[in-house]
Amino acid sequence: MSHDGRRRRILVLNQYYWPGVEATAHLLTELCEALAEDYEVEVVTGVLHGHEDAPREDEHNGVRIVRVSSTSYERSELARRAANYFSYLGAAFTHALRSPAPDLVLCMTDPPIVGDVGVAVGRRFGIPVLVISQDVFPEIATELDRLRNPAVVGVLGGLVGAYLRRADRIVAIGETMRERLEAKGAPPDRLRVIPNWVDTRAITPQPRDNEWAGNHDLVKPFVVMHSGNVGHAQDLDSLVRAATFLRDRADLRIVIAGFGARHAEMVTLADTLEVDDMVRFLPYQKRERLPLSLSSADVHVVGLAKGLAGYVVPSRLYGILSAGRPVIVAAEDESETARLVREIGCGVVIPPGRPELLARTIRAAADGEYDLAEMGRRGRDYVKEEADRVVAMERYRALVRELLAA
Repeated sequence: MSHDGRRRRILVLNQYYWPGVEATAHLLTELCEALAEDYEVEVVTGVLHGHEDAPREDEHNGVRIVRVSSTSYERSELARRAANYFSYLGAAFTHALRSPAPDLVLCMTDPPIVGDVGVAVGRRFGIPVLVISQDVFPEIATELDRLRNPAVVGVLGGLVGAYLRRADRIVAIGETMRERLEAKGAPPDRLRVIPNWVDTRAITPQPRDNEWAGNHDLVKPFVVMHSGNVGHAQDLDSLVRAATFLRDRADLRIVIAGFGARHAEMVTLADTLEVDDMVRFLPYQKRERLPLSLSSADVHVVGLAKGLAGYVVPSRLYGILSAGRPVIVAAEDESETARLVREIGCGVVIPPGRPELLARTIRAAADGEYDLAEMGRRGRDYVKEEADRVVAMERYRALVRELLAA
């Protein structure tokens, strides 16, 4: 409460929010709903692809949602994604300046330069700004070879650096990311590490032989799964190519459940390599189905393309561990994911971009060379202690209190 007895007001800026299926949309929705218990929370978000008819003003679980006019193109093409970003940024900035003064601005980095809008709004009203960094831009785009124009990279790098130096607090979602952000100019005393989270009561370990597995004919085979975004960061080429080294294993299925910018490309690759009988593509699974779908795998694969360590942290790892399933991580040693999995002992770590090695590791897992059940138990124990939603929300509440008291 403020001195005059009114609830303090938090203005939240992020292009994606409920009912979006993006990881950032889901995480931000949970965070805002938790903060709405103590504060008045207004989220300024964009128009969602496929949800163009959704009301422009809405309330959901105590959070006020304003959907400003923005383009909502499908995001696989960079130019269309940029149109979505810039139309959203302009409309969000205009809306924020016309709104009553908030007590705090909170931004998540989607789009990557929304922090600059947050800082401008913060300066305008003389209030603190909190930025939650879900990835490090433009490095993630240049490492993935998505951005090649040096002038554009320079401008974007400058814009990201500008808000990193000016925001009152910046949350990194991992230790390696904290180091990357510090190197880009974020003052060390303003950086905090709060990992992403999972609701361990919503995603619980289910029997391997469950209704979802039965419906998709996955009870008998040994199932290797990727669940989540099918984009540029996940190095799914290696997983599809690994199938070519496993042609002799009729008892094996590789399931890619999700959607994203490279979905069509991966389907074509499986077709070209003639492994489409082993590799199955399934759509995104609704949240309430995740305990069953995640538990239908014997082992999950979490891939992170070469060069991305510390620039992005795959939050889907927590869902897998919450379902009590082991992981094969194909990522560089210094990545948060590799570090964590080694530390907990909840899976196997191999270098990225090595399909033959991934195939060998899958074969070893299917042949019983690892104690998969024990790995799954360790993962579940870890997320309950360290990455549960309740733990993360308490850390965020404390951070918001600190900023509002300053």
